[in-house]
Amino acid sequence: MNTIDQFDFKDKKALVRVDFNVPLDADFKITDDKRMTAALPTIQKILKDGGSVILMSHLGRPKEGPADKYSLKHILGDLSRMLDLEVKFAADCIGEEAAKLAANLYPGQVLLLENLRFYKEEEKGDAAFAEKLSKLGDVYVNDAFGTAHRAHASTAVIAQFFQGARYFGYLMAEELKNAEKILNNPDRPFTAIMGGAKVSDKILLIEKLLEKVDNLIIGGGMAYTFAKAQGGTIGTSLLEADKQELSLELLKKAEARGVKIFLPIDTVVADKFDNDASQKVAPTKAIPDEWMGLDIGPETRALFADVISKSKTVLWNGPMGVFEMANFEHGTRAIADAVVGATNNGSFTMIGGGDSAAAIAKFGLEDQVSFVSTGGGALLEYMEGKELPGVKAINEK
Repeated sequence: MNTIDQFDFKDKKALVRVDFNVPLDADFKITDDKRMTAALPTIQKILKDGGSVILMSHLGRPKEGPADKYSLKHILGDLSRMLDLEVKFAADCIGEEAAKLAANLYPGQVLLLENLRFYKEEEKGDAAFAEKLSKLGDVYVNDAFGTAHRAHASTAVIAQFFQGARYFGYLMAEELKNAEKILNNPDRPFTAIMGGAKVSDKILLIEKLLEKVDNLIIGGGMAYTFAKAQGGTIGTSLLEADKQELSLELLKKAEARGVKIFLPIDTVVADKFDNDASQKVAPTKAIPDEWMGLDIGPETRALFADVISKSKTVLWNGPMGVFEMANFEHGTRAIADAVVGATNNGSFTMIGGGDSAAAIAKFGLEDQVSFVSTGGGALLEYMEGKELPGVKAINEK
């Protein structure tokens, strides 16, 4: 793997693709800076070598060119504080100003470019745009795992302009190493926990995992499609009616492979989708009419926690219920606690980005598991066996 440890950045300008797509509140204050802190070791390694750093990132989904609310200038102060130096800012990612600031950068200095997605060429993977970006630096470093599944100009196309001078940053390398460990070298028993709203979002991943795991726990909204397919009544719970047959096929595949599937046996149901709704516990396959499942019940929490406690490798992707509502977070919290417990007992535990990462952060437990991925979609695609453009671009000879 081509990592930055293989290169001395002394007197070199490193053009580093980071994922600083952080959430901002109405006052442009960062509400979660983990994506920024995750990139610090890579930046600091380059600076320590005696190099300079040019950072490029996107923020949000601007549709029609530059927009103040998507400007990376809003994170400049926080970034300067994190690095304990004054980060320079280019009000454009290409053009005369960016070129001049980059050219005048001294070793030990950092320059942040304006939002790449202010140009439609970024998401289109435009080679001419990528070439303009490439002229700003001597070496290309990709440390943005969260966008590695996109064939964008700055994440993949740009690498062709850095023959022999393109590397993975520490975050990218760590993400890939841990994903590989889960996929190809897990200690057993290996348990995967799948949650979230829809079976359709996780079909490919579930099928791939059935080749790898010993246990598969299924919770969250997708579990009701399985319950309905097995002849249960699920009230007004989330249902993908056209995926019932597929759900039964997945259960048959698991049985044929000797994989144990664990589905919810009881459910916390509510009379409406509201934190203050009336609630009670019902069997998952016997949810009353006009009631909807919003969390796994106490028996299910105990069952799932027991399976997790006996596992040596755990992958968790997707919540067990509507954890954003305090009254329906208990199932997801129980899983989080069980995963922490397994970690404390020596198991390797990986949180698969997205809502799972948000949940473990909400409970303040992200430092008590083995690894929390920063790339929800990228990790899913990698684990489904797809080649990530951002990874391929660095690895190509």
